Amino acid sequence: MRAAPASASNRGILPGFGITMGFTVLYLSLVVLIPLSALLFNSTGLTWAKFADVAADPRVMASYKISFLTAGAAALIDTALGLLLAWVLVRYDFPGKSIFDALVDLPFALPTAVAGVSLTSIYAKNGWMGSWLSKLGIEVAFTPLGIIVALMFIGIPFVVRTVQPVLQELEADVEEAAATLGSSRARTFFAVILPQLAPSLITGFALAFARGIGEYGSIVFISGNMPMKTEIAPLLIMSKLERFDYAGATAVAIILLLISFLLLFGTNMLQRWVRKYAG
Repeated sequence: MRAAPASASNRGILPGFGITMGFTVLYLSLVVLIPLSALLFNSTGLTWAKFADVAADPRVMASYKISFLTAGAAALIDTALGLLLAWVLVRYDFPGKSIFDALVDLPFALPTAVAGVSLTSIYAKNGWMGSWLSKLGIEVAFTPLGIIVALMFIGIPFVVRTVQPVLQELEADVEEAAATLGSSRARTFFAVILPQLAPSLITGFALAFARGIGEYGSIVFISGNMPMKTEIAPLLIMSKLERFDYAGATAVAIILLLISFLLLFGTNMLQRWVRKYAG
């Protein structure tokens, strides 16, 4: 029998790799690479001295600290709550489940400004929740805690929709086998279920964290925008643009971009390692 050509044997089963890869690179370039390149090359008036001054500014450093700490805290809380919500939606049947499932996606459709106004009115000192919490000495609105609450609101769907399909594919036979062998529920969860959910949990955390870093609309109302206290990096960029300080805004954006890329790259490496370990 005549052997097939080497080029034919190396081709994939589905044709069209060349043209689909070309469209993918073109789309990625137009949407991501070219705008980010414009940020680096179209920095009018930005010199190395100006960049160093902006990077060392205490107000800028405080805005980065607030942005990353609040986004990280909100993403961690969303990871735990998102796992709980996904578990309830997948493993249990109850009246109104479809409505409850649809409400999870509400932050996707709701404008972030509407979310910010709603959360501020609820958690202000004269609000429904704020008046009750103020009696306990807890202030939410116009504090970093309010920023975390807003980021939790917009980030929870990313975790739920990432973990939910994985939970649906998990077979209950493995859990039943562990229970038959005498394993407790806690040990079954941590030894059998959690390793399989770890990659999706890390993905959900990364998505919620990335969304929180760049969030602006829902935070601008509830944070109070106090420099050195509740001012986030995106708001600082807008403040510099309003003062026509384009070089300063570009410097803050570049630093935010670099830090975000490094953190997300590290998270993706951790996800690959966990996926390999779980596999």
